[in-house]
Amino acid sequence: MRSFFKKVITNHEIDIPVHGALNYFHIVGKPRLFFNHTARSVMQSLQPLLHPPENEQILLTQARSLAGYTLGELAALAGLPIPADLRRDKGWIGILLELWLGASAGSKPEHDFATLGIELKTIPIDRYGRPLETTFVCVAPLTGNTGVVWETSHVRHKLKRVLWIPVEGERQIPLAERHVGSPLLWEPNEEEDRQLRLDWEELMDLIVLGQVERITARHGEVLQLRPKAANAKALTEAIGADGTKILTLPRGFYLKKNFTAALLARHFGL
Repeated sequence: MRSFFKKVITNHEIDIPVHGALNYFHIVGKPRLFFNHTARSVMQSLQPLLHPPENEQILLTQARSLAGYTLGELAALAGLPIPADLRRDKGWIGILLELWLGASAGSKPEHDFATLGIELKTIPIDRYGRPLETTFVCVAPLTGNTGVVWETSHVRHKLKRVLWIPVEGERQIPLAERHVGSPLLWEPNEEEDRQLRLDWEELMDLIVLGQVERITARHGEVLQLRPKAANAKALTEAIGADGTKILTLPRGFYLKKNFTAALLARHFGL
């Protein structure tokens, strides 16, 4: 079984000691303390990318070098204040890793690594490597969808190539002590693309037919549509059941946990 969490020491990858076959994210006792001491000498040479990576290899090398470090260690090295929790700073982990990896998109509607065509997605996991929440893909267009097809959709564009970075996400682990996992560069295979397309087409049909307010998170096998807004007053235009424009909450496309769990399990041999 491949470990999510390992640190790269000089030219060698060293797995963090584990306890038990399944409970391999739970790191306790002296082995962890010893490992920290061994790794400390190379931490000083680790630093965020100051510019967007020029090629895929630079990006992957940097992402792999972060595996095994805690969010607190990386935040301290980058000089980024760490919040007590994520209740008011839900996007903080993404911001931290974007800083370390030289992501350039920010809030712009393009890939995080625009020149490479790669999107960055962090994914919180439990000790067994299972995703703890759905994954946001992009905001859903609720008007102006005439003639839109899957092949040119924003969802497919965003998911064409994704750099997944698992992060320990169990709430009992203090934010600063959560480890960053080994990265996975993924692009949908034929079956995954088919699953995504079918769900997207079903959801978009409902939007175009004025049924957006009847869509629930239960629609879709691997892709879902649900409200995405900071508050209930942030309304946007959509098509109503009678064909006229209405005001409703913005919606976002999200990957369901069963989809991301399957791709992580396949890659890491879980």
